Amino acid sequence: MVSPPSVCIIGAGISGIATARALKDKGVAYDCFEASPVLGGNWVFKNPNGMSSAYRSLHIDTSKKKLEFEGFPMPADFPTFCHHTHIRQYFEDIVDHFGLRNAIRFETPVRRAERTEQGGWRITLDDEVRHYDHLVVATGHHWDPKWPDFPGQFDGPAIHSHQYIDPFDPLDLKGKRALVVGIGNSAVDIASELSNKGLAEKLVLSTRRGAHVVPKYLLGKPIDQIVETNPYIPLWLQRKAAALLVRALVGKVESYGLPTPDHEVLTAHPTVSSDLLQRVGNGDITVKPDVEELQGDRVKFVDGSVEPFDAIIYATGYRITFPFFDPEFLSATDNVLPLFKRVFVPGIDNLMFIGFAQAIPSIIGFVQDQAGWVAAYLAGEYALPTPTAMEAAIQKDEARMMGHYVKSTRHTMQVDHVLYEHDLAKEWKRGRKRARRTEQRVASSQ
Repeated sequence: MVSPPSVCIIGAGISGIATARALKDKGVAYDCFEASPVLGGNWVFKNPNGMSSAYRSLHIDTSKKKLEFEGFPMPADFPTFCHHTHIRQYFEDIVDHFGLRNAIRFETPVRRAERTEQGGWRITLDDEVRHYDHLVVATGHHWDPKWPDFPGQFDGPAIHSHQYIDPFDPLDLKGKRALVVGIGNSAVDIASELSNKGLAEKLVLSTRRGAHVVPKYLLGKPIDQIVETNPYIPLWLQRKAAALLVRALVGKVESYGLPTPDHEVLTAHPTVSSDLLQRVGNGDITVKPDVEELQGDRVKFVDGSVEPFDAIIYATGYRITFPFFDPEFLSATDNVLPLFKRVFVPGIDNLMFIGFAQAIPSIIGFVQDQAGWVAAYLAGEYALPTPTAMEAAIQKDEARMMGHYVKSTRHTMQVDHVLYEHDLAKEWKRGRKRARRTEQRVASSQ
Protein backbone atom coordinates (compact mmCIF):
# COMPACT_ATOMS: atom_id res chain seq x y z
CA MET A 1 0.00 0.00 0.00
CA VAL A 2 1.39 3.38 -1.01
CA SER A 3 1.58 5.88 1.87
CA PRO A 4 -0.22 9.22 1.29
CA PRO A 5 1.74 12.37 0.43
CA SER A 6 3.18 14.16 3.45
CA VAL A 7 2.02 17.69 2.58
CA CYS A 8 -1.50 19.06 2.15
CA ILE A 9 -1.96 22.37 0.29
CA ILE A 10 -5.33 24.10 0.66
CA GLY A 11 -6.06 26.27 -2.36
CA ALA A 12 -4.98 26.40 -6.02
CA GLY A 13 -4.78 30.14 -6.47
CA ILE A 14 -1.46 31.87 -6.99
CA SER A 15 -0.18 30.94 -3.51
CA GLY A 16 -1.07 27.29 -3.92
CA ILE A 17 0.41 27.17 -7.41
CA ALA A 18 3.68 28.74 -6.24
CA THR A 19 3.90 26.27 -3.35
CA ALA A 20 3.15 23.28 -5.59
CA ARG A 21 5.86 24.28 -8.02
CA ALA A 22 8.45 24.80 -5.28
CA LEU A 23 7.63 21.47 -3.60
CA LYS A 24 7.80 19.59 -6.89
CA ASP A 25 11.21 21.15 -7.60
CA LYS A 26 12.46 19.78 -4.27
CA GLY A 27 10.85 16.36 -4.76
CA VAL A 28 8.46 16.85 -1.82
CA ALA A 29 5.20 14.91 -2.24
CA TYR A 30 1.97 16.84 -1.80
CA ASP A 31 -1.76 16.95 -2.50
CA CYS A 32 -3.48 20.22 -3.41
CA PHE A 33 -7.19 20.64 -2.72
CA GLU A 34 -9.23 23.30 -4.52
CA ALA A 35 -12.88 24.04 -3.78
CA SER A 36 -13.53 25.32 -7.31
CA PRO A 37 -13.64 23.31 -10.55
CA VAL A 38 -10.98 25.71 -11.90
CA LEU A 39 -7.63 27.05 -10.66
CA GLY A 40 -6.62 30.68 -10.30
CA GLY A 41 -8.50 31.72 -7.18
CA ASN A 42 -9.22 35.44 -6.94
CA TRP A 43 -8.29 36.05 -10.57
CA VAL A 44 -11.04 33.83 -11.96
CA PHE A 45 -13.93 36.09 -12.92
CA LYS A 46 -17.17 34.65 -11.48
CA ASN A 47 -15.24 31.79 -9.90
CA PRO A 48 -17.77 29.03 -9.11
CA ASN A 49 -16.42 28.81 -5.54
CA GLY A 50 -17.81 32.30 -4.85
CA MET A 51 -14.48 33.50 -3.50
CA SER A 52 -13.32 35.71 -6.37
CA SER A 53 -13.48 39.50 -6.08
CA ALA A 54 -12.73 40.10 -9.77
CA TYR A 55 -15.11 42.42 -11.62
CA ARG A 56 -15.62 42.49 -15.36
CA SER A 57 -13.35 45.48 -16.09
CA LEU A 58 -10.61 44.57 -13.60
CA HIS A 59 -7.01 45.22 -14.64
CA ILE A 60 -4.16 44.55 -12.26
CA ASP A 61 -2.37 47.65 -10.98
CA THR A 62 1.07 46.01 -11.13
CA SER A 63 3.07 45.88 -14.36
CA LYS A 64 3.51 42.45 -15.90
CA LYS A 65 7.28 42.34 -15.30
CA LYS A 66 6.53 42.31 -11.57
CA LEU A 67 4.11 39.39 -12.00
CA GLU A 68 6.26 36.83 -13.75
CA PHE A 69 7.10 33.43 -12.38
CA GLU A 70 10.80 32.66 -12.32
CA GLY A 71 11.72 30.83 -15.51
CA PHE A 72 8.37 31.52 -17.18
CA PRO A 73 7.98 35.05 -18.58
CA MET A 74 4.61 36.49 -19.48
CA PRO A 75 3.75 36.45 -23.20
CA ALA A 76 5.15 39.43 -25.08
CA ASP A 77 1.73 40.27 -26.49
CA PHE A 78 0.18 40.71 -23.04
CA PRO A 79 -0.39 44.37 -22.14
CA THR A 80 1.76 46.09 -19.51
CA PHE A 81 -1.18 46.15 -17.08
CA CYS A 82 -3.06 42.91 -17.63
CA HIS A 83 -6.79 42.25 -17.58
CA HIS A 84 -8.01 39.48 -15.28
CA THR A 85 -8.39 37.19 -18.29
CA HIS A 86 -4.66 37.49 -19.01
CA ILE A 87 -3.75 36.71 -15.40
CA ARG A 88 -5.96 33.65 -15.34
CA GLN A 89 -4.54 32.37 -18.63
CA TYR A 90 -1.00 32.90 -17.32
CA PHE A 91 -1.76 30.81 -14.23
CA GLU A 92 -3.23 28.05 -16.40
CA ASP A 93 -0.09 28.08 -18.54
CA ILE A 94 2.16 27.96 -15.46
CA VAL A 95 0.39 24.87 -14.13
CA ASP A 96 0.69 23.06 -17.44
CA HIS A 97 4.27 24.19 -18.11
CA PHE A 98 5.51 22.88 -14.75
CA GLY A 99 3.29 19.79 -14.76
CA LEU A 100 1.29 20.64 -11.64
CA ARG A 101 -2.28 19.90 -12.73
CA ASN A 102 -2.43 16.20 -11.85
CA ALA A 103 -1.73 16.88 -8.17
CA ILE A 104 -4.70 19.26 -7.84
CA ARG A 105 -8.03 17.80 -6.74
CA PHE A 106 -10.69 20.17 -8.01
CA GLU A 107 -14.15 20.61 -6.48
CA THR A 108 -12.75 19.31 -3.21
CA PRO A 109 -13.17 21.83 -0.40
CA VAL A 110 -11.41 21.13 2.88
CA ARG A 111 -14.17 21.12 5.49
CA ARG A 112 -11.97 20.73 8.55
CA ALA A 113 -8.26 20.72 9.39
CA GLU A 114 -7.27 19.44 12.84
CA ARG A 115 -4.02 18.56 14.55
CA THR A 116 -3.92 14.99 15.76
CA GLU A 117 -2.59 13.87 19.12
CA GLN A 118 0.56 12.75 17.31
CA GLY A 119 1.06 16.25 15.90
CA GLY A 120 0.04 15.53 12.31
CA TRP A 121 -2.99 16.80 10.42
CA ARG A 122 -6.42 15.27 9.96
CA ILE A 123 -7.99 16.73 6.82
CA THR A 124 -11.74 16.23 6.39
CA LEU A 125 -13.11 16.40 2.86
CA ASP A 126 -16.68 15.83 1.71
CA ASP A 127 -16.19 12.14 1.06
CA GLU A 128 -13.17 11.08 3.13
CA VAL A 129 -10.66 11.88 5.83
CA ARG A 130 -6.94 12.03 5.05
CA HIS A 131 -3.83 12.41 7.18
CA TYR A 132 -0.73 14.48 6.45
CA ASP A 133 2.47 15.44 8.19
CA HIS A 134 2.36 19.09 7.09
CA LEU A 135 -0.31 21.62 6.17
CA VAL A 136 0.09 24.64 3.88
CA VAL A 137 -2.75 27.18 3.94
CA ALA A 138 -2.92 29.03 0.61
CA THR A 139 -6.55 30.17 0.59
CA GLY A 140 -5.95 33.92 0.22
CA HIS A 141 -7.45 36.77 2.21
CA HIS A 142 -9.60 38.69 -0.28
CA TRP A 143 -12.77 36.63 -0.22
CA ASP A 144 -14.61 37.22 3.10
CA PRO A 145 -16.07 40.76 2.86
CA LYS A 146 -15.71 43.15 5.79
CA TRP A 147 -18.77 45.37 6.23
CA PRO A 148 -18.75 48.68 8.10
CA ASP A 149 -21.04 49.20 11.07
CA PHE A 150 -22.63 52.59 10.49
CA PRO A 151 -25.47 53.82 12.70
CA GLY A 152 -28.96 53.81 11.21
CA GLN A 153 -30.36 51.93 8.28
CA PHE A 154 -30.25 52.30 4.50
CA ASP A 155 -33.49 51.38 2.72
CA GLY A 156 -32.00 50.78 -0.72
CA PRO A 157 -29.78 47.93 -1.95
CA ALA A 158 -26.24 47.76 -0.58
CA ILE A 159 -23.53 45.41 -1.81
CA HIS A 160 -19.86 44.84 -1.09
CA SER A 161 -17.28 45.36 -3.83
CA HIS A 162 -16.72 41.59 -3.61
CA GLN A 163 -20.15 41.20 -5.24
CA TYR A 164 -19.73 43.91 -7.88
CA ILE A 165 -19.57 42.63 -11.47
CA ASP A 166 -20.30 45.67 -13.64
CA PRO A 167 -22.63 48.71 -13.71
CA PHE A 168 -25.61 46.41 -14.41
CA ASP A 169 -24.82 43.34 -12.30
CA PRO A 170 -25.84 42.61 -9.55
CA LEU A 171 -27.42 46.10 -9.47
CA ASP A 172 -28.53 48.14 -12.47
CA LEU A 173 -26.96 51.47 -11.56
CA LYS A 174 -27.67 53.33 -14.79
CA GLY A 175 -29.30 56.63 -13.95
CA LYS A 176 -28.99 55.95 -10.21
CA ARG A 177 -27.41 57.91 -7.39
CA ALA A 178 -24.63 55.68 -6.11
CA LEU A 179 -22.31 55.91 -3.13
CA VAL A 180 -18.98 54.06 -3.06
CA VAL A 181 -17.41 53.80 0.39
CA GLY A 182 -13.61 53.43 0.47
CA ILE A 183 -10.56 54.74 -1.32
CA GLY A 184 -8.58 51.58 -2.00
CA ASN A 185 -7.91 50.29 -5.49
CA SER A 186 -11.24 48.49 -5.89
CA ALA A 187 -13.16 51.54 -4.64
CA VAL A 188 -11.54 53.94 -7.09
CA ASP A 189 -11.83 51.49 -10.00
CA ILE A 190 -15.54 50.99 -9.40
CA ALA A 191 -16.18 54.68 -8.77
CA SER A 192 -14.31 55.65 -11.93
CA GLU A 193 -16.25 53.13 -13.99
CA LEU A 194 -19.68 54.13 -12.66
CA SER A 195 -18.95 57.84 -13.05
CA ASN A 196 -18.83 57.59 -16.83
CA LYS A 197 -21.48 59.81 -18.35
CA GLY A 198 -24.53 57.77 -19.26
CA LEU A 199 -24.13 55.44 -16.28
CA ALA A 200 -24.70 56.62 -12.70
CA GLU A 201 -26.66 59.85 -12.43
CA LYS A 202 -24.41 60.86 -9.56
CA LEU A 203 -21.38 59.11 -8.09
CA VAL A 204 -20.15 59.97 -4.61
CA LEU A 205 -16.97 58.53 -3.11
CA SER A 206 -16.76 58.52 0.70
CA THR A 207 -13.44 58.13 2.51
CA ARG A 208 -12.38 58.24 6.15
CA ARG A 209 -9.01 59.73 5.25
CA GLY A 210 -7.27 61.23 2.29
CA ALA A 211 -5.03 59.11 0.10
CA HIS A 212 -2.01 59.63 -2.10
CA VAL A 213 -3.24 58.59 -5.54
CA VAL A 214 -0.48 57.63 -7.94
CA PRO A 215 -0.88 56.94 -11.67
CA LYS A 216 0.10 53.67 -13.29
CA TYR A 217 2.67 55.45 -15.42
CA LEU A 218 5.31 58.06 -14.65
CA LEU A 219 7.64 59.41 -17.33
CA GLY A 220 6.25 56.86 -19.76
CA LYS A 221 7.16 53.88 -17.56
CA PRO A 222 5.12 51.79 -15.11
CA ILE A 223 5.37 53.47 -11.73
CA ASP A 224 6.42 50.23 -10.01
CA GLN A 225 9.53 50.21 -12.21
CA ILE A 226 10.45 53.75 -11.15
CA VAL A 227 9.44 53.93 -7.49
CA GLU A 228 10.91 50.79 -5.96
CA THR A 229 12.35 50.25 -2.49
CA ASN A 230 16.09 49.81 -2.06
CA PRO A 231 17.03 47.87 1.12
CA TYR A 232 20.36 49.74 1.40
CA ILE A 233 18.94 53.29 1.47
CA PRO A 234 17.12 54.70 4.53
CA LEU A 235 13.38 54.28 4.03
CA TRP A 236 12.57 57.84 5.11
CA LEU A 237 14.86 59.17 2.38
CA GLN A 238 13.29 56.94 -0.28
CA ARG A 239 9.82 58.06 0.73
CA LYS A 240 10.83 61.69 0.57
CA ALA A 241 12.26 61.20 -2.92
CA ALA A 242 9.12 59.33 -4.05
CA ALA A 243 6.90 62.08 -2.64
CA LEU A 244 8.87 64.78 -4.46
CA LEU A 245 8.68 62.84 -7.72
CA VAL A 246 4.93 62.24 -7.48
CA ARG A 247 4.32 65.84 -6.39
CA ALA A 248 6.33 67.20 -9.33
CA LEU A 249 4.64 65.04 -11.96
CA VAL A 250 1.13 64.68 -10.54
CA GLY A 251 0.68 67.57 -8.14
CA LYS A 252 -1.30 67.72 -4.92
CA VAL A 253 -4.40 65.56 -4.67
CA GLU A 254 -6.15 68.58 -3.14
CA SER A 255 -5.80 70.34 -6.50
CA TYR A 256 -8.15 67.75 -7.98
CA GLY A 257 -10.69 67.93 -5.16
CA LEU A 258 -9.57 65.12 -2.86
CA PRO A 259 -9.02 65.63 0.89
CA THR A 260 -5.53 66.21 2.21
CA PRO A 261 -3.89 62.89 3.23
CA ASP A 262 -3.05 62.58 6.93
CA HIS A 263 0.02 60.49 6.18
CA GLU A 264 3.14 60.56 4.04
CA VAL A 265 3.59 58.88 0.67
CA LEU A 266 4.11 55.11 0.98
CA THR A 267 3.10 54.97 4.66
CA ALA A 268 -0.21 53.45 3.55
CA HIS A 269 -0.99 50.94 0.84
CA PRO A 270 -0.89 53.05 -2.33
CA THR A 271 -4.00 53.80 -4.34
CA VAL A 272 -2.99 53.31 -7.96
CA SER A 273 -5.26 54.88 -10.55
CA SER A 274 -4.80 56.80 -13.76
CA ASP A 275 -8.52 57.70 -13.84
CA LEU A 276 -9.60 58.86 -10.39
CA LEU A 277 -7.93 62.27 -10.28
CA GLN A 278 -9.27 63.16 -13.73
CA ARG A 279 -12.78 61.98 -12.79
CA VAL A 280 -12.77 64.03 -9.60
CA GLY A 281 -11.29 67.02 -11.38
CA ASN A 282 -13.97 66.79 -14.07
CA GLY A 283 -16.70 66.75 -11.45
CA ASP A 284 -17.80 63.25 -12.45
CA ILE A 285 -17.05 62.04 -8.92
CA THR A 286 -18.04 63.96 -5.80
CA VAL A 287 -15.82 63.24 -2.79
CA LYS A 288 -17.30 63.17 0.71
CA PRO A 289 -15.77 62.37 4.11
CA ASP A 290 -16.72 59.36 6.23
CA VAL A 291 -20.33 58.26 6.71
CA GLU A 292 -21.86 59.42 10.02
CA GLU A 293 -25.31 57.86 9.75
CA LEU A 294 -27.58 55.98 7.36
CA GLN A 295 -30.99 57.70 7.15
CA GLY A 296 -33.35 55.61 5.07
CA ASP A 297 -32.85 56.76 1.47
CA ARG A 298 -30.22 59.28 2.55
CA VAL A 299 -26.74 59.27 4.01
CA LYS A 300 -25.35 61.82 6.43
CA PHE A 301 -21.61 62.46 6.33
CA VAL A 302 -19.36 63.66 9.15
CA ASP A 303 -19.18 67.14 7.61
CA GLY A 304 -22.91 67.49 8.28
CA SER A 305 -23.99 67.17 4.64
CA VAL A 306 -26.81 64.80 3.64
CA GLU A 307 -27.21 63.18 0.23
CA PRO A 308 -29.96 60.94 -1.24
CA PHE A 309 -28.84 57.61 -2.72
CA ASP A 310 -30.37 54.72 -4.60
CA ALA A 311 -27.57 52.23 -3.82
CA ILE A 312 -24.37 51.83 -1.81
CA ILE A 313 -21.24 49.86 -2.67
CA TYR A 314 -18.96 49.15 0.28
CA ALA A 315 -15.35 48.73 -0.85
CA THR A 316 -14.26 48.30 2.76
CA GLY A 317 -11.83 45.40 2.62
CA TYR A 318 -11.87 41.82 3.81
CA ARG A 319 -11.66 39.72 6.95
CA ILE A 320 -9.00 37.05 7.34
CA THR A 321 -10.86 33.85 8.15
CA PHE A 322 -10.18 30.12 8.17
CA PRO A 323 -13.49 28.19 8.08
CA PHE A 324 -11.70 24.83 8.30
CA PHE A 325 -9.98 25.67 11.63
CA ASP A 326 -11.60 25.62 15.04
CA PRO A 327 -11.53 29.32 16.07
CA GLU A 328 -10.08 28.31 19.43
CA PHE A 329 -7.16 26.75 17.61
CA LEU A 330 -6.40 29.70 15.32
CA SER A 331 -8.12 32.87 14.16
CA ALA A 332 -7.15 36.35 12.98
CA THR A 333 -9.09 38.73 15.22
CA ASP A 334 -9.12 42.25 13.74
CA ASN A 335 -7.07 40.83 10.85
CA VAL A 336 -4.06 40.31 13.12
CA LEU A 337 -2.19 37.11 12.27
CA PRO A 338 1.26 37.07 13.91
CA LEU A 339 3.51 34.82 11.84
CA PHE A 340 7.26 34.30 11.70
CA LYS A 341 8.29 35.91 8.42
CA ARG A 342 4.59 35.82 7.47
CA VAL A 343 4.63 31.99 7.28
CA PHE A 344 5.06 30.08 10.57
CA VAL A 345 3.13 30.02 13.85
CA PRO A 346 5.72 29.68 16.63
CA GLY A 347 5.44 26.27 18.26
CA ILE A 348 3.61 24.65 15.30
CA ASP A 349 6.38 23.74 12.91
CA ASN A 350 4.19 21.79 10.48
CA LEU A 351 1.70 24.56 9.69
CA MET A 352 2.58 27.15 7.04
CA PHE A 353 0.73 30.11 5.52
CA ILE A 354 1.53 31.29 2.00
CA GLY A 355 0.39 34.64 0.61
CA PHE A 356 -1.06 36.17 3.77
CA ALA A 357 0.25 39.67 3.27
CA GLN A 358 -0.59 42.87 1.45
CA ALA A 359 2.59 42.92 -0.59
CA ILE A 360 3.94 45.90 -2.50
CA PRO A 361 4.31 45.94 -5.45
CA SER A 362 3.16 42.38 -6.17
CA ILE A 363 1.96 39.33 -4.29
CA ILE A 364 3.38 37.01 -6.97
CA GLY A 365 7.07 37.60 -6.28
CA PHE A 366 6.31 37.52 -2.57
CA VAL A 367 4.62 34.09 -2.64
CA GLN A 368 7.42 32.65 -4.76
CA ASP A 369 9.92 33.66 -2.09
CA GLN A 370 7.75 32.14 0.61
CA ALA A 371 7.13 28.95 -1.33
CA GLY A 372 10.83 28.43 -2.06
CA TRP A 373 11.65 28.92 1.62
CA VAL A 374 8.97 26.46 2.74
CA ALA A 375 10.11 23.89 0.17
CA ALA A 376 13.68 24.16 1.45
CA TYR A 377 12.40 23.67 4.99
CA LEU A 378 10.35 20.58 4.07
CA ALA A 379 13.30 19.17 2.13
CA GLY A 380 15.48 19.46 5.24
CA GLU A 381 17.70 22.23 3.85
CA TYR A 382 16.54 24.84 6.36
CA ALA A 383 15.86 24.63 10.11
CA LEU A 384 13.60 26.96 12.08
CA PRO A 385 14.82 28.91 15.09
CA THR A 386 13.34 28.20 18.51
CA PRO A 387 9.74 29.29 19.18
CA THR A 388 11.08 31.94 21.57
CA ALA A 389 13.36 33.34 18.89
CA MET A 390 10.49 33.30 16.41
CA GLU A 391 8.25 35.24 18.82
CA ALA A 392 10.99 37.83 19.30
CA ALA A 393 11.43 38.16 15.53
CA ILE A 394 7.68 38.64 15.06
CA GLN A 395 7.61 41.44 17.62
CA LYS A 396 10.61 43.10 16.02
CA ASP A 397 9.14 42.86 12.52
CA GLU A 398 5.72 44.13 13.64
CA ALA A 399 7.28 47.08 15.48
CA ARG A 400 9.23 47.96 12.34
CA MET A 401 6.12 47.62 10.18
CA MET A 402 3.97 49.74 12.50
CA GLY A 403 6.65 52.40 12.40
CA HIS A 404 6.44 52.48 8.60
CA TYR A 405 2.69 52.40 8.00
CA VAL A 406 -0.47 54.13 9.23
CA LYS A 407 -2.07 52.17 12.06
CA SER A 408 -5.09 50.51 10.50
CA THR A 409 -6.58 47.03 10.00
CA ARG A 410 -5.75 47.63 6.34
CA HIS A 411 -2.06 47.46 7.21
CA THR A 412 -1.87 44.55 9.68
CA MET A 413 -0.15 42.49 6.97
CA GLN A 414 1.55 45.20 4.95
CA VAL A 415 4.83 44.05 3.41
CA ASP A 416 7.29 45.67 1.04
CA HIS A 417 8.41 42.75 -1.11
CA VAL A 418 11.93 44.09 -1.73
CA LEU A 419 12.59 44.53 1.99
CA TYR A 420 10.95 41.19 2.77
CA GLU A 421 13.06 39.39 0.16
CA HIS A 422 16.23 40.96 1.58
CA ASP A 423 15.28 40.02 5.15
CA LEU A 424 14.20 36.49 4.23
CA ALA A 425 17.49 35.82 2.43
CA LYS A 426 19.36 36.53 5.68
CA GLU A 427 17.06 34.26 7.68
CA TRP A 428 17.37 31.54 5.07
CA LYS A 429 21.15 31.69 5.42
CA ARG A 430 20.92 31.37 9.21
CA GLY A 431 18.51 28.46 8.85
CA ARG A 432 20.85 26.59 6.51
CA LYS A 433 23.56 26.79 9.13
CA ARG A 434 21.17 25.45 11.79
CA ALA A 435 20.22 22.58 9.47
CA ARG A 436 23.87 21.67 8.84
CA ARG A 437 24.63 21.70 12.57
CA THR A 438 21.70 19.36 13.17
CA GLU A 439 22.93 17.00 10.45
CA GLN A 440 26.40 17.00 12.00
CA ARG A 441 25.02 16.19 15.47
CA VAL A 442 22.94 13.33 14.09
CA ALA A 443 25.89 11.96 12.13
CA SER A 444 28.22 12.11 15.14
CA SER A 445 25.71 10.28 17.33
CA GLN A 446 25.41 7.34 14.96
